[in-house]
Formats: sequence, C-alpha cells, structure tokens
Amino acid sequence: MLILSRKIDEKIRIGEDIIITLIDVHGDQVKIGVEAPKSVKVFRQEVFDAIQMENKAALVKETEDKNAISALSKLLKKD
Repeated sequence: MLILSRKIDEKIRIGEDIIITLIDVHGDQVKIGVEAPKSVKVFRQEVFDAIQMENKAALVKETEDKNAISALSKLLKKD
C-alpha cells in the first residue's frame, strides 16, 4: 500500500485517467473527489461489498432454481 500525505486541493494521479483530489478535512472526516472515465466504476467499500454479496446471493438462487428445474424435469420424464 502506498501512503501519501496531501493538503487540501492537492491531487493524486493514478495512471493517466484517474485523479484523486483532497477536498476537505473536518475532524476525522476527509472528503475526496474522484475524476475517472465513465468506464471505471468507483464505489465506497461498503457499497462494493454489498453489491458483491447480492451478486453471490443471486448466483446461489439461480443455481438452486436450475437444480430444481432439472430435478422436476427428470421427474416428469420418468412418467
């Protein structure tokens, strides 16, 4: 992990397309601005984690649904 110190309005550049700007520091809260191409998704960690959990839950549900359909299909073919 790279750790950098910045003052308000100073920037950090990531590659050629992403710029992080320190906007404000107020107590223990830091506000940053992120400039990135629309093709780059930028999320707060807790939002990213929630999305990942929902995606995994959807995958499990889809797998369960496919298994149920397959089992039903096998039952119907026996007759």
